[in-house]
Amino acid sequence: MPGHEILTATLAAALLLFHGLGLVLIVHALMNVRTSQGTIAWIVSLLALPWIAVPMYYLTGKSRFSGYVRARRGEDADLRKLAEDMHQRLRHHEIKPDDAFGRAAEFLGGLPFTRGNELTLLIDGEETFEALFKSIASAQTYLLVNFFIVKNDRVGHRFKQALIDRAKAGVRVYFLYDELGSNKLSRAYLKELEAAGIKHAYFGSNRYWVSRVQLNFRNHRKIVVVDGKEAFVGGINVGDEYLGRDQRFGAWRDTHLKLRGPSVQAIQLVFIEDWNWAADEIPDLEWSGHAETADQIAAIIPTGPADPVESWQLVVAELANTARERLWIATPYFVPDGGVLTALQAASIRGVDVRILIPEKADHLLVWLSAFTYFEPAITCGIKLFRYTRGFLHQKVILSDQLACVGTANLDNRSFRLNFEISALSADPAFASDVAKMLENDFTLSREVKVDEFTSRPFLFRLACRAARLTAPVQ
Repeated sequence: MPGHEILTATLAAALLLFHGLGLVLIVHALMNVRTSQGTIAWIVSLLALPWIAVPMYYLTGKSRFSGYVRARRGEDADLRKLAEDMHQRLRHHEIKPDDAFGRAAEFLGGLPFTRGNELTLLIDGEETFEALFKSIASAQTYLLVNFFIVKNDRVGHRFKQALIDRAKAGVRVYFLYDELGSNKLSRAYLKELEAAGIKHAYFGSNRYWVSRVQLNFRNHRKIVVVDGKEAFVGGINVGDEYLGRDQRFGAWRDTHLKLRGPSVQAIQLVFIEDWNWAADEIPDLEWSGHAETADQIAAIIPTGPADPVESWQLVVAELANTARERLWIATPYFVPDGGVLTALQAASIRGVDVRILIPEKADHLLVWLSAFTYFEPAITCGIKLFRYTRGFLHQKVILSDQLACVGTANLDNRSFRLNFEISALSADPAFASDVAKMLENDFTLSREVKVDEFTSRPFLFRLACRAARLTAPVQ
């Protein structure tokens, strides 16, 4: 058989194979993809362009994190026992919420509201790193550390040295990082940690070779726990840009939170679930949960693809549904799905002061373009949109009446359905007042967005925005 005939036959066989695989994956998408929009997008792609869609589906189309799901639902006996013991120890700190949102948040997060906490709002990188490194240096027994991004720059070097110093002092250090978010973390960096006796593990999409390239299910959490007494969560990763040292973004606006009290035990449990998945180990930790004199109420809400429902989406929608006076949201990515957008619109229509604060600058082009398509449906319902103009805005903060939330979750599909996130909520009046003052200052450094910022743009720009929005299910 001549060479060209062999090549033609090979291409035909490959094409047939891709079309066959595409049909098989269509069935999988129908049974497993969480949204109708995502399902339709995959079906069209797998039918029209199977040679592109089939490998992309392998990379991003998986909808569940099966092993983690089994552990999260209590099928891991050791984790189940640990969670039951923690709940038992926290019973005398626990309070039962008497409002609709509180009951929903407790149900979705699976962790109790507790009193006896002390919450310290940390504004921007300098304040956060100062508090964080001070707490790390005070560790006597153990450190639990989880970041989405860790860079080998000046801040990353200081972070590495801080962990090494404590390890050399006899402190047990457990360092967890996301394999995609920290993909540039060098082997030399990790070897230095290993040499000091620090245990480290990456949070991957699966521990088996067939799933190693799965791009979804990122661990977007930022957690530090010191001796079971102090914890940190929020928007800041480990890198120079969080101190405003990136020439592209300049000043970096972010928010973090330091916690003491029984809520630290809940954060520990979230870390242990992640660590057990990545390292197949449950470290021996302190679970006593001492109360602080500040006596602030707090709840920890972990969300992610292991949940039986889209927990973060429901949290945001319920915050909008229960708000009566104000709903202020600061997020770098404003790509809400239909349910969340409807809840925001309804809140604004019934007279709630709904404000959304987003960046002026873009760090992810598709997400930035997608946001333009939400301007008209939001603003025409009375929602006020603001662009932060003093550098890049990365904080994830919500203030609903007197309930404040600081965490790692954005208003986009990744946080709603694909990323592992963690948020801390509090109805403490003093804490809510601090968050309100912080956001009020942010609004003074912002400009209000008008509808014509999208509608008056050139046709090709609006077309690009509409096209970018189609990619929202995998952004």
